[in-house]
Amino acid sequence: MNTTDSAVQVLHIPTGTIVRCQDGRSQIKNKEKALSILRSRLLEKKQQEEAAKYSANRKSLIGGGGREEKIRTYNYPQNRVTDHRIELTLYNLDQFVEGRITDMLQALLASDLKERLAEAGLN
Repeated sequence: MNTTDSAVQVLHIPTGTIVRCQDGRSQIKNKEKALSILRSRLLEKKQQEEAAKYSANRKSLIGGGGREEKIRTYNYPQNRVTDHRIELTLYNLDQFVEGRITDMLQALLASDLKERLAEAGLN
């Protein structure tokens, strides 16, 4: 009986991923299937890298929720509100609670603009 060797091995050089396929008797069909498997593995690897990158970025933004990561402190006996992100202390807590927060907003916007300019390298 005559037999044929129809196994196929595909190597993706940039990643070093190797796929072997010998399911069918046709070498062409085995090659198509191997390429399909290679594409799916490369896509899965890329998706995992993107998910890890997104997760790391998200964790860096969220923080651990510890006491040292507090954003703002309200001190009623001293009529003081302090924003710890920009090191701003205002002595008008009663007005702040009533909704007059323009001083705080302006300071936060200025700080955000300063950070964005620094990230862009435009001090």
